[in-house]
Amino acid sequence: MTSWNVCVFCSSSDDIDPRYLELADDVGTAIGTRGWTCVSGGGSVSMMGRLVRSVRAHGGRTIGVIPQALKDREVADLDADELVVTHDMRQRKGVMDERSDAFLALPGGIGTLEELMEVWTSRSLTMHDKPVVVLDPWDDYALLRAQVQAWVDRGFVHQASLDRVHWTTSIDGAFAALSVPGSPSNTSVME
Repeated sequence: MTSWNVCVFCSSSDDIDPRYLELADDVGTAIGTRGWTCVSGGGSVSMMGRLVRSVRAHGGRTIGVIPQALKDREVADLDADELVVTHDMRQRKGVMDERSDAFLALPGGIGTLEELMEVWTSRSLTMHDKPVVVLDPWDDYALLRAQVQAWVDRGFVHQASLDRVHWTTSIDGAFAALSVPGSPSNTSVME
């Protein structure tokens, strides 16, 4: 696959365990060595910064998408192959969605959660058929998975919606799922 754009959602927080930064490095290496493009939130700090630097160091391209307000407040990834500055967060997410062939969520905070939930919801509503993958090696998403399962059990969410996201603990598992457009319908079981 020559041109495959993977949007990665992850933390831009500075005060996190170094294992998350190493995970970002490893994911960036996996994207870069495949010659893929990483679409990110356009920041240069924490996991996001480590991710995009690793992608470029290993031969991949990066597209950063950042709202003007965050560019003014944070350190933008000025080394991105392409840096798109948007008016606001809604436009940012729209550009990220439009420019991506697949979505990968790493551990992160409420911004990461919100981005994951939006692409998961739109996939559940069949508004797109792009793979949505969560790489969760340390069970950071365990409570979210339990909450969504509780909604399934109570009839608020259909099992098919839960099945539209692929959960994995390994980088190899994540990239196997990202490589296949329209991943299989029953992929919610943690590897």
